[in-house]
Amino acid sequence: MSKLATVGIDLAKSVFQIHGIDKNGRVLVRRQLRRSQLLAFFQKQPQCLIGMEACAGSHDWGRRRQEMGHDVRLMPPSYVKPYVKDAADTAAICEAVTRPSMRFVAIKSEACSLALVLHRTRDFLVRQRT
Repeated sequence: MSKLATVGIDLAKSVFQIHGIDKNGRVLVRRQLRRSQLLAFFQKQPQCLIGMEACAGSHDWGRRRQEMGHDVRLMPPSYVKPYVKDAADTAAICEAVTRPSMRFVAIKSEACSLALVLHRTRDFLVRQRT
């Protein structure tokens, strides 16, 4: 039985799409998971490369997967777009994360994310007042 080598995740509010391939490129997993099922799914999997589009929530999900020992890489959505062939974003994410020329976004720490929230809130309040 082959094991997952690379997984692409399309993040959403409640239902996430995942696409997983082995080292030979054969599709092993293509399914939807609810938010509550996502961490349990990855706890059962061996360490693998996980690709996600960078967004506000991806940093938190990335930190959680790194704690499990997975190699998590975030990519700007504009860099993933050229790999999209049809409506399957997850397959494109899975393909893009393996490209040697791909540039990645560093996963922000929890403290950094909190500081950014404070800065955005302050900017919003200043704009409201002026």
